[in-house]
Amino acid sequence: MYVGAALAVGLFDRTSASAVAMLRVIGAALVLLAWRRPRRSGWRGARLGRAVAFGLATALMNIAFYEAIARLPLGTAVAIEFCGPVAVAAVASRRPRDVAAVVLAALGVLLIADVRWSGSPSGVVWALAAATMWAAYIVLGKRVASAGNGLDEMAVGFAVAAVLLSPLLLVGGPSSTAALADPGVLMIGAGLGVLSSVVPYVLDQIVLRRVGQARFAVLLALLPATATVVGLVGLAQVPSLGEAVGIAAVVAAVALRSRDEDGQAPMGRTG
Repeated sequence: MYVGAALAVGLFDRTSASAVAMLRVIGAALVLLAWRRPRRSGWRGARLGRAVAFGLATALMNIAFYEAIARLPLGTAVAIEFCGPVAVAAVASRRPRDVAAVVLAALGVLLIADVRWSGSPSGVVWALAAATMWAAYIVLGKRVASAGNGLDEMAVGFAVAAVLLSPLLLVGGPSSTAALADPGVLMIGAGLGVLSSVVPYVLDQIVLRRVGQARFAVLLALLPATATVVGLVGLAQVPSLGEAVGIAAVVAAVALRSRDEDGQAPMGRTG
């Protein structure tokens, strides 16, 4: 996911962040439709409503995140965005160990994030918007996965979101729009759809069918650490000592929350 994000940053000087995000959504929709070929029943009724809500939440999360990393370092933006999964885990958890894991993960995120409002307040706002949509993605994604048709509904949701949000391709003015005619830009955009959306979101659906929202949200704590490593390797964003300690705290939180009792049902409780 974040290797894709690092590649996306390279397109921001040619077209708008929102347009790059939409290329990612459209590319993912085309791949999923060609792969899954959803039946007609997936395009009507409750299934359609559930799919559209999930698809829009996911697309808006992508757009807000790309706008954030256009203004903030990758690791910082992801750390702020992680407020969404932390909130889901905090609301859904009941056991003391769950709460301790959430607190530890939140501490790690705070250590990773070196946020300075004076640097880019708009970047922080976009990252917080992405966090909100990430929380919605987890909740709606669990419903889609539990219904048993997660991949088909993902394909439908992405397709509808791609159509409804397609005007965002025009954001950025004539020069930005003209860049979308470049085959190289379109190829990278399609690659982002596969690398940053299809592969990770399909894996999310597999995991969400097996675990509850709380455990899934805390497992996502690995992502700020991953983003920091990718930022270091791909974008030369060197983490500070505090960020390194934060990564260790996040990994410890994942280990703490993942040790559930033996014999627990795969689906477990969703609260």
